[in-house]
Amino acid sequence: MSQDKLTHRLSSQDASFLYFEREESPLHIGSIAVLEGDLPYAKLVESISNKLHLIPRYTQRVVPAPFNIGHPTWEWDPDFDITRHITEVAIEAPGTDAQLMELAGKLFAPMVKRDRPLWEMYLVNGMEGGRSAVISKVHHSLVDGVSGIELLMIVFDVSPNPAPPIPPTEPRPRAPLPDAATRFFDAIFDNISDVFERTAEAQRGFLDIVLEGSPRTRSVMRALETAAPYLRQPVERAPFNKPLKPGRKLAVSEFSFAEIRGIRAALGGTVNDVVLVVLGGALGRYLEMHGEKTQNRMARILTPVNVRHEDERGLLGNRVSMLLVEVPVGVQDPAERLRIINETTDKLKRSQVADGTELLGELTSGIPPALQALSGLLPPPPNTLANMVCTNVPGPMIPLYCVGRRMLAHYPLVPLGWEMGVGCGVTSYNQRLYFGLMADAEAAPDVDRLKEFLDQAFVELRAAAGVGKSDLPQMGAGAEPARRRRAAAHASEALAADAG
Repeated sequence: MSQDKLTHRLSSQDASFLYFEREESPLHIGSIAVLEGDLPYAKLVESISNKLHLIPRYTQRVVPAPFNIGHPTWEWDPDFDITRHITEVAIEAPGTDAQLMELAGKLFAPMVKRDRPLWEMYLVNGMEGGRSAVISKVHHSLVDGVSGIELLMIVFDVSPNPAPPIPPTEPRPRAPLPDAATRFFDAIFDNISDVFERTAEAQRGFLDIVLEGSPRTRSVMRALETAAPYLRQPVERAPFNKPLKPGRKLAVSEFSFAEIRGIRAALGGTVNDVVLVVLGGALGRYLEMHGEKTQNRMARILTPVNVRHEDERGLLGNRVSMLLVEVPVGVQDPAERLRIINETTDKLKRSQVADGTELLGELTSGIPPALQALSGLLPPPPNTLANMVCTNVPGPMIPLYCVGRRMLAHYPLVPLGWEMGVGCGVTSYNQRLYFGLMADAEAAPDVDRLKEFLDQAFVELRAAAGVGKSDLPQMGAGAEPARRRRAAAHASEALAADAG
């Protein structure tokens, strides 16, 4: 990640994650990496420190412009100290997976401190089965899911004995933070430059309309047409669609990617379609558990879409759009549920709704930064649009290592917002698909049940596809924990069969 690729001022989309962040809804993403063996704190610090020149944002902090006349800027932190970002925390014996998830929920809940670079890591040693874990938090203004995976590939290694990282070509700047007057005039000059760029973009857009019928305009119109029914008809709220509180609770699952490939081969669809089918089946059971009817009911799931171009690989920040997918939670047959979801997502892709939504976002980026910052202070309107967010980010399909310790599992952690008390993060790693269900501890204290329903829904989908259980070994623990997980998996299969 070369330093010359870095932008100095935050984009409108990146800055919005700072403006709209609140104590009860912090806007950082993260993960839990489970590793084999204990991981010495000093070696972890040394390993990350030796790679910091490859990820310069990890030594830069966000500095606001005076009066919010411009979006904040990334400035080198003159007081950077890596030990303020990497902390070793204790876990009580015996250090089970359940204890790790409880600890991760507590560590993930607070906001990332703004007076330093916007990332944190927590090292957990002494886990059951001779394992350790690294819990990471990175503010959403710094990365989206895709750039977060690229960051993972820098922090971790593809070999237990990697070659030393390429040394820095120049020392990291240690200049003091710019004073208020400098930041003020820099923001004014950047605003003037932005006006010229937007004027040129408007002229190009006019030529598109005259000469080509404006594909961009058609994309925006399709996005508006698709969104109109959802705006007219409020979403049917789930039990967890409540105002958020600060506490967080976490539940995770993992599935064989070989089985998912088999499901796709038998029933069609994409990996993301399979994710939504499993999530829809779990939500249906969860709603029924809460005494709600599911017949003809649709859950509305916001799914982030990567719009990062090939030449933007290696850049941090956010390049995402959104699709709103209706998932039929009352359809009992998982194969039929997959067919419906696949038809829906295919239609959205053919209509290029994600491109239109991105263009709409670009239009809103023209709002003056001061007004954007002010809007972040206002109470958010009631959520009448969606039930939850589900983000699926492809990860590395090969083993990774940290200071020679192999990563056994990689669970994604996602933020919550806008009265959506449960969020679902999905990522792939080393031939497995990992789900992380993040919940508001008060809005969804029973998120563990939703995780159980997720497991049951996957078993049902696999059976409907005629796919046998994969014989790939479970890599997340020692022998005794693995036996317990296998017993839990058999119990889930029995529950799924009983559920019909």
